[in-house]
Amino acid sequence: MADSSKEEFVQLIKRFGAYLTIKMSNLFTTSLHHRSSRSVGALVGFAIAIVFIWRLLRTSTGHQRRQRKRQAPTPSGSSINTQSNAVMLSSGLSSSSEDSKAQNVIDEFFQPIKPTVGQLVRQKLSDGRKITCRLLGVIIEESSPEELQKHATVRSSVLEVLLEITKFCDIYLMERILDDESGHIIYGREYLQEKVLLALDNAGIFTSGGLVKDKVLFCSTEIGRSSFVRQLEPDWHIDTNPEIISQLARFIKYQLHISASRPERTASNVFSSTSLEQFFG
Repeated sequence: MADSSKEEFVQLIKRFGAYLTIKMSNLFTTSLHHRSSRSVGALVGFAIAIVFIWRLLRTSTGHQRRQRKRQAPTPSGSSINTQSNAVMLSSGLSSSSEDSKAQNVIDEFFQPIKPTVGQLVRQKLSDGRKITCRLLGVIIEESSPEELQKHATVRSSVLEVLLEITKFCDIYLMERILDDESGHIIYGREYLQEKVLLALDNAGIFTSGGLVKDKVLFCSTEIGRSSFVRQLEPDWHIDTNPEIISQLARFIKYQLHISASRPERTASNVFSSTSLEQFFG
């Protein structure tokens, strides 16, 4: 009986050791590539978990040993067999329960930590430090200059991502405003620009300090927006117009095409997403 329990305990330790070996290897590999306070904290937590699990297993094993010492022999052969079977069943259930507890403790400790929005932004943008981004259909709900004449509504779902980008990158927002000579203009050009800036200001986009009003640019044609991007030479450009995305593919390191239809990639440096916030997870 003692040999059987001992063998089960040894097998548990072996499984535990193999599991920790894999986890330790992954943890140190991650730490070597990303040396940060989070990695140091993970290593400290890992050491604490090892001590905790070792004490848990030690306590459970000592409890099993004391239970076996308290068991008294009986004169009847049938009784011995009955008690022996009951002890074996109890030992098996106890071993299985301890194995499950240990595994649950390990799994709980090594649960993947959900990255923050800021971490996702840095990860996705890689080494990008300058970004140009269209307003309509990306930051603002309205999708055309004609709609912009009636109202300008900042998309609330994009605010968190945008504010994180402003902390990490030099970002320029740009949009086309209908020219007075187009025949479709209702309000003056300056009025429309002020309306857009006011909507951005009310949404708190200028409060973080990473984006100022001077970095919100306006033009009267799509070619004008493309020219802005070429002059600024960003690492990333974000747009909804597939023609502009195609034209700039040769000149801009990375581009993000925002489209509800999720089009196929036209170039290796062009990514697509249904929204800016969706791209950052």
